[in-house]
Amino acid sequence: MILVVDAHSGIPVYRQIVEQLRFQVSSGVLEPGDEIPSTRSLSAQLGINPMTISKAYALLESEGVLERRPGLPLVVRRQGRASERSSKLEQLEHALRPVAVKAKQMNVESSEAVEVFRRLLDEED
Repeated sequence: MILVVDAHSGIPVYRQIVEQLRFQVSSGVLEPGDEIPSTRSLSAQLGINPMTISKAYALLESEGVLERRPGLPLVVRRQGRASERSSKLEQLEHALRPVAVKAKQMNVESSEAVEVFRRLLDEED
């Protein structure tokens, strides 16, 4: 698991951690049952306050992304199929929102923007 935080981005560090972990879970980088680093070890690794990590973990736990087990490390919680799909679509929407704003600012018709997106999806790697 790799996390990168930027204290100067204008986005609170705990939010950056939450978003990156959500993305890693929804994209399959982190799978159900995978252990998450302890608050102490991740704070040392990133050089940030342990309370920041704790806040991010608590939020993800309340959302059902992580599962706390007494005396054991936090793990990625198993998601139902509908919840997993919903999470992926939320991540996609989050990633596309800035692109949609740019398209509007450039006065690109929505049908043209959708066509560009379709073409990009159909491109072979």
